[in-house]
Amino acid sequence: MNDGIFKEEWIKEVQEAQSRAYTPYSRFNVGALLITEDDGYIYGANIENAAYPATICAERSALVSAYSNNITKFKAIVIVTDADEPASPCGVCRQVMKELCHDDMPVYMTNKSGDVIRRTVDELLPLGFSGKDFE
Repeated sequence: MNDGIFKEEWIKEVQEAQSRAYTPYSRFNVGALLITEDDGYIYGANIENAAYPATICAERSALVSAYSNNITKFKAIVIVTDADEPASPCGVCRQVMKELCHDDMPVYMTNKSGDVIRRTVDELLPLGFSGKDFE
């Protein structure tokens, strides 16, 4: 992946985030690495719960952590799974990204082999609606 933004070191960092996942039910570990505007890292991992609706995805874990620490400007997010193909964020994560990130922010999806797919927030949720629409 050479788009002028993506850095190969992000793969190792997002795998570190993935190692923090708590997935006793699905065993499907997901890691997210949110890159801040000043090149800082916010890590996220999926955390499951026996009451499935209470489970939180890695992407939302990272975004909530960032906002909880008053970090609101992001350069990109990288997501990793152990699947054969890179997996995209779920619908709820897409909606949260639409609300908290700029529409043209890159979303990099990768897998255990290091394959990378790049999309923007807007491409993942075209015609999405968020608080920005109230402005």
